[in-house]
Amino acid sequence: MVEIINIFGREILDSRGNPSIEVDVQLSNGLIGRASVPSGASTGEHEAVEKRDQDLMRYLGKGVKNVVNSINSEINKSLNGASPFDQRKIDQKLIELDGTKNKTRLGANGILGVSLAVSRAASLSNRESLFKYLNEDDNYLMPTPLMNIINGGAHANNNLDFQEIMIIPVGACSFSEALRWGAEVFHHLKKILSDKGLSTAVGDEGGFSPEVKNLEEALGLVIRSVEISGRNLDNEIKIAIDAASSEFFNNNNYLIEQGSTIFNTGQMIKMWEKLVSEYPLISIEDPLEENDFEGYQELTHSIGKKIQIVGDDLFATNYQRLEKGIKNNSANSILIKLNQIGTLTETIDTINLAKNSNYGTIISHRSGETEDTFIADLSVALQAGQIKAGSLSRSERLCKYNQLLRI
Repeated sequence: MVEIINIFGREILDSRGNPSIEVDVQLSNGLIGRASVPSGASTGEHEAVEKRDQDLMRYLGKGVKNVVNSINSEINKSLNGASPFDQRKIDQKLIELDGTKNKTRLGANGILGVSLAVSRAASLSNRESLFKYLNEDDNYLMPTPLMNIINGGAHANNNLDFQEIMIIPVGACSFSEALRWGAEVFHHLKKILSDKGLSTAVGDEGGFSPEVKNLEEALGLVIRSVEISGRNLDNEIKIAIDAASSEFFNNNNYLIEQGSTIFNTGQMIKMWEKLVSEYPLISIEDPLEENDFEGYQELTHSIGKKIQIVGDDLFATNYQRLEKGIKNNSANSILIKLNQIGTLTETIDTINLAKNSNYGTIISHRSGETEDTFIADLSVALQAGQIKAGSLSRSERLCKYNQLLRI
């Protein structure tokens, strides 16, 4: 009988040079499963807590040594001798061991690292690819990528309020073709920016972060790059936006274009209606602030049959918040981020609730990423249908796409 005999955590660095968690789970048969944990920049208030040391003498207070110590002592002792194949039991034990609502004591970053590493160890022990181990019915689905090619908001230091402009190769007949289309558009956009004397530096997620005046200018650049690549905007490539609206919501208003434009909820909804009528948009993520279920309901009623309205901060990969959204008809899709909730089984339960309620599901990376490719396997195993892994640059993004090519 295979058992967990040791759990070892360590402090590593993520793609922004900040500390993160990596966990090794060693089994009695000698195999070791390893997982690392990402970190977000624009984190919602309803996310499980990412615990940091707050010691300003190390990594500007962002160290995770205390979380590592908890993994190597308390968590290791608690799970010693447990079966790696009972993921739900292990995750429940981690939740009970923490004993808080939002995983504040042990930290969601530590708990998630252990949860994912256990799953990896179990798949290795079964001699199965991770995507096969996570799947329950031998049905698989390669995801359509939402590829971030222009960064703004908290992911860049330009003047663009909205966090991401993405392309979605909806007309590609395979994942490899979708990835090629995206790469070609990305390189054409780079030349367009260079020819205009605009910066081709990239933001946290690998997309360009040029100094554009507003969203419309950025959309125009993306549209031009799609056209030059030889693709059409009717049935081959569409556009998605992650607004991250909570980032510029203040005193019940949305402050756009460095505060020169102030919108209330009704005006924001009108703005989105106008953009959808004028541009080939099929997905808008976080179009309103993270607690406005009523606003999401109104927006979904207005344009939800035309496009995907995605709750990220609204739902925070939280089963109860998604239940509320489904009941209120707020949004029609959910962004799934493992570290928003902190365990694999809680993530899977939320995905299944969304799918059973006809909500779209998008498996997502974070802005502070690692070389871990877990989300690629998860997207295929759970037939999510869509994945956000970033742009066509930076190896911590491309490793997810390359894993999907392998699958």
